[in-house]
Amino acid sequence: MLFVGYPKCSTSNRAQAWLDASGIAYQFRHIKDDHPTLAELRLWHEKSGLPLKKFFNTSGKLYKEMQLKDKLPGLSEEEQLQLLASDGLLVKRPILVAEDFVLVGFQEADWTAKLK
Repeated sequence: MLFVGYPKCSTSNRAQAWLDASGIAYQFRHIKDDHPTLAELRLWHEKSGLPLKKFFNTSGKLYKEMQLKDKLPGLSEEEQLQLLASDGLLVKRPILVAEDFVLVGFQEADWTAKLK
């Protein structure tokens, strides 16, 4: 599994600690240094079954600076994906990518249901 996280994010750190405590193997990827590509985001969005808006880090400084709350509704899905691919800090984290599912954000109950 691929764990896409950000070391300065407390939620990402909690998820990583949970994976470690649960004995679940994963490969770590730093979302800022090695941000998701457009192709990866398309695939992850499809696998997740979530609305694309759930992939945006709505609490982030960059999201707020760009005033995306007001702009996103007017953008096509393709434009939103391109925006997400432009900067890893726009993407909600953590993301856990498995063969047959993708989890976005850390909700322990959801992760437990999928992984244990």
